[in-house]
Amino acid sequence: MKKWESASRPETADQMQYHVGLRPGDIASTVLLPGDPDRATLISKLWDSSKNMARKRSYVTYTGIYKNTQISTTSTGIGCPATAIAIEELATIGAKTFIRVGSSGAIQKEIQCGDLIISTGAVRNDGTSIQYVTPRYPAVAHYQVVQALVEAAENLGYRYHVGITCSTDSFYTGQGRPGFNNYWQSSMKNILPDLQAARVLNFEMECSTIFTLSNLFGLRSGAVCTVFANRETDEFAIAGEEEASKTACEAVKILAEWDTQTEKAKTTHWHPSLMSKKK
Repeated sequence: MKKWESASRPETADQMQYHVGLRPGDIASTVLLPGDPDRATLISKLWDSSKNMARKRSYVTYTGIYKNTQISTTSTGIGCPATAIAIEELATIGAKTFIRVGSSGAIQKEIQCGDLIISTGAVRNDGTSIQYVTPRYPAVAHYQVVQALVEAAENLGYRYHVGITCSTDSFYTGQGRPGFNNYWQSSMKNILPDLQAARVLNFEMECSTIFTLSNLFGLRSGAVCTVFANRETDEFAIAGEEEASKTACEAVKILAEWDTQTEKAKTTHWHPSLMSKKK
C-alpha cells in the first residue's frame, strides 16, 4: 500500500501525485491538455518519440520529443473540476506552460466546422474558477501562447479565428440547449444571443479554469479548439481534431525557440524584434 504524506496535499514521499499518478521528471515543462484520453494518444503519435507515463482515471499522460523539443500531454476528462486537479498536480511536478487542445461549438455564423479557434480569454461561466478567486478576475490566455498558436496555424495553412471563448459546466442547459424531455428554464433563452452580441466565438468547458489558475500560479496557458458544431447554422461534424493537435505541437516548438531567444537577450519578456536578433 502506498503511503501518502498528507491529507491536505496527497502525494507520496517522492511526490507522486494522487490523481494523475505522475512524479517530478515524468513530464516536460509544457503540457498539452486535451479533454479526451484518446486525443492524448492521437497527439503523442504526431511526435518523433513518446512514452506512456501514466493512465489513471481520466488522466492519460505521454511524454516525448517533437522536433527536438520536449513535450507532454495529459488528458483532463470533461469539465473544469477535473481540469483544475490536473493543473494543480502537473504544476506541482514542474509544468510551466499549458495548452488546451479541445473541441468546441461555434456561435458565430461565419465559423465553419473544422475551423480552429485560438482563445485570447474566456467568459467564466464555470463553477470551479470562482473557488479560487473573485468572478471579476479575468480569465486571460498568455500573450506568448496565443501568438505561438497563431504562428503555428499560419505556418500550417489552417483556417483559424482568434477571440473570446465561453466556458461552461453544462454541455446542455448551460449552453442554451434544452435538457432531457425538453427541460427548459426562461434564463436559458438569452444565453446564446447575449454571447453572440458580445462577439464571443465559441462554447467549450475548460478554458476559463486553465487560464485563471495559470495566471494565479504564475504560469503560461492558451488554447486551440477545433469546431465540431455551429449553433447558428445548426451543423455538427467531427472535424479538425488532427489540425488542432498539430497546431498545438508546433506552438510548443515555437515557444521553446522564443524562450531561448529571450534567455539569450537577457530580457524578461519575449517580443517580435528578438526574431531579428536570433542569429
